[in-house]
Amino acid sequence: MTRKPRKVRADFRKNRTPRPRKGDLTRRHSADEAAVDDAARDERISGKGELTRRRTVMTSDEAPAGNAIQLDVDLSECLGGRVLRVQGLLSEVETADHRRFRCATRRILKTLSTDLRHVVCAGDKVQFRPAGHDEGIIERIEPRHGVLSRASKRRQQTIVANVDQLLIVASTGEPPLKPNLIDRFLVAAEKGGIRSIIVINKIDLVDPADLQPLIGVYAQMGYPVIPVSAAQGTGVARLRRMLAGQATALAGQSGVGKSSLLNAIEPGLGLRVSHISVETQKGRHTTTTAELLPLASGGYVIDTPGIRQFQLWDVSPEEVAGYFRDLRPFVSHCQFADCTHRHEEECAVKNAVADDLLDARRYESYLAIFEGDYY
Repeated sequence: MTRKPRKVRADFRKNRTPRPRKGDLTRRHSADEAAVDDAARDERISGKGELTRRRTVMTSDEAPAGNAIQLDVDLSECLGGRVLRVQGLLSEVETADHRRFRCATRRILKTLSTDLRHVVCAGDKVQFRPAGHDEGIIERIEPRHGVLSRASKRRQQTIVANVDQLLIVASTGEPPLKPNLIDRFLVAAEKGGIRSIIVINKIDLVDPADLQPLIGVYAQMGYPVIPVSAAQGTGVARLRRMLAGQATALAGQSGVGKSSLLNAIEPGLGLRVSHISVETQKGRHTTTTAELLPLASGGYVIDTPGIRQFQLWDVSPEEVAGYFRDLRPFVSHCQFADCTHRHEEECAVKNAVADDLLDARRYESYLAIFEGDYY
């Protein structure tokens, strides 16, 4: 038996309705005094007025992550598909039979008041209404899992959705390795319920022995760490096996070689690559939008634009220690239940750092995230 949709009063953004009274009263008065007598002299802002930012909408029982509600739609008129990429106002959606549609997003989805900076992202599963040969309108976004987000202008920017694992790509040099940025990605992945794999690219630029202390720190926490060289092919076969049959997102700063790695893993992709800037030692953006790419071995990868700064979304300072696997065993031994592990006496975390049971750099990374600094 089909369950009836529920009626819900939903909040909308400011641009939901135009203002009923024009703002050019002085100019109109000069041109036509009689028109002023017909002008509205007051505005009612009530639950049913034109200026209200609330509307009654029909919803289903489930709500996707980050959204307040999930709209009820007629599925008999819709097709299901997965968003391959979002470019401007249009999303490229692929159906189960591999047909592709260029879809706009239903206006009500874009004007619902949510914390999301963008409503649709790569990897989303959607219901859309076909309109023409290869066009459509996205009517609903299905509930998400495996979400990687960051804060952007005080709102949530969802980078990818519905992925099983996150490939955190760093480089030994050109640009230099940033372990603290890796830590931020690990926290975001833990928050989104995504398995993390750390990939250190360009190992041909350094002595592999120099990487062992860093690799050991992450390996002891249970994170797979794969040293690779996209230029020489080192470690590429192992990485290809780990991606087979999985939904994987790639993330890392600009210039670490994400696109080069994908070209080595999947010959024929032909992704554009470029060299880093000699002056700034920073990478140039060759990937401008997240894009879902199918793999011949099964599954798919989502190549994301390079990130130079990564601010965590919806992670309070009190939660940070819980997302650090190496800090968690010591937290419960602190004297105070609300210990911040910064200045308190009898702090088990600080004692572990002093006794070399906890990596000092990881502890400094925790402090930076706790205090709101970001890289």
